[in-house]
Amino acid sequence: MLFMISSVYKKLEHAIGYRFKKKALLELAVTHPSYRYENGTDDDNQRLEYLGDAVLSLISAEHLFKSNPDAREGDMSKLRSRLTQDRKLAQIGASIGISEYLRLGVGECKNGGAERASNLADAVEAIIGAAWVDGGARAANKIFKKVFLPELGGLKAAKTKSNPKGELQEYAQSHGHNIPEYDTIETAGLEHKRIFTVEVKACGQSWTAKAGSKREAERKAALHALEELSAPPIQQEDFTESLRTE
Repeated sequence: MLFMISSVYKKLEHAIGYRFKKKALLELAVTHPSYRYENGTDDDNQRLEYLGDAVLSLISAEHLFKSNPDAREGDMSKLRSRLTQDRKLAQIGASIGISEYLRLGVGECKNGGAERASNLADAVEAIIGAAWVDGGARAANKIFKKVFLPELGGLKAAKTKSNPKGELQEYAQSHGHNIPEYDTIETAGLEHKRIFTVEVKACGQSWTAKAGSKREAERKAALHALEELSAPPIQQEDFTESLRTE
């Protein structure tokens, strides 16, 4: 029986980056309440989901705190919320193929329960909770690094691309600078096909960008500024080493 459970979940364990010592915990994590009701089993994944929700929140908070020393509390809270919201959890569940492993009651299965977002999200959190029980913080962190960190990088990039002007203003103010200033320094082209060159001044520096509208040029200029300001500084030893290798 133990061998059968082990072989069934081997692919899922690979997807989450953690091999359970107690395979029954992983099986319980994908057991929907409808399965328990119909089959008379002792438990389902709801208690593990409760635990996993708290564990995921803690691990996410710790990672954001350590990896973003200049970030404000509000920014970290927003990112954590976006990473742990049900919609994102369901997307993660779908990406690692949890729907193939969900243990559902007959009625829930017929009604599309294997693809239901709430079921996928609950199972993801339950797996985190099960990993915590199985191997403690180390186990839960392994899953977080394998499954959640790539998603977090995407959320950061999407946030910056969607509102670079707002992000630049937040960056400037959080570093003790004035609000960025935008100036249209050149307008060229035919009347129906204008090209605007905009300059943004922020944090004691300036950047320019061109686009077919002032708004888009400002957005591009802000994005250029963020890309440069957010880049890690070149250490002196790294600079010296680069000269040696040229």
